[in-house]
Amino acid sequence: MPQIFHHSTNLISRLSIYGAAFVAVLAGYVVYALSGSPYVTDVNEAKDQPVPFSHKHHAGELGIDCRYCHTSVETSSFAGLPPTQTCMTCHSQIWTNAAMLEPVRASYRDDKSISWTRVNALPDFVYFNHSIHVAKGIGCTTCHGPIANMPLTWAANTLQMSWCLGCHREPEKYVRPKEYVFSTTYEAPSNQLELGAKLVKEYKIRSLTDCVTCHR
Repeated sequence: MPQIFHHSTNLISRLSIYGAAFVAVLAGYVVYALSGSPYVTDVNEAKDQPVPFSHKHHAGELGIDCRYCHTSVETSSFAGLPPTQTCMTCHSQIWTNAAMLEPVRASYRDDKSISWTRVNALPDFVYFNHSIHVAKGIGCTTCHGPIANMPLTWAANTLQMSWCLGCHREPEKYVRPKEYVFSTTYEAPSNQLELGAKLVKEYKIRSLTDCVTCHR
């Protein structure tokens, strides 16, 4: 009985199977890399705002404490956005005719909140509590990056689950003394792991990685 398939069929079949597996792996890698890229996460991309608020000027140059504007960061899950009255505490006295601050003055006159564009946003199915992180010695810049150097605010980290788990699994790499939580110039010391291990015990930090910690 004559041979139905050519001898090269076996080679072609193997190449097809291996090629399909390689393409599948490559496609998975591309999707994974794309999901963490700035194109998707908007990391390091400054957002347009109704008022070009500069953290570099207010927090960096003027040294205004984070809690002056984000008043609920120590007591609530949400850090809080300042009401226009907070802005006008200063700007009723200085830069009173600046064109770029007209939306602030209009908000104050009309008693209507400014619609800021969210920069650091988590999905609705993720629970995050600012107050517990602050209470455990996690600094603002750990998540928000060099905020005091941002003329316009951008997201410094992806805030994706893998990024959060990196801290939850090894908090000793990131925890700092509580008195420096709101410092925008704090730098981790050379003995961070030693200091961190000590603070983890002192602050009773647990490595919470169960799904229900964030997905409630």
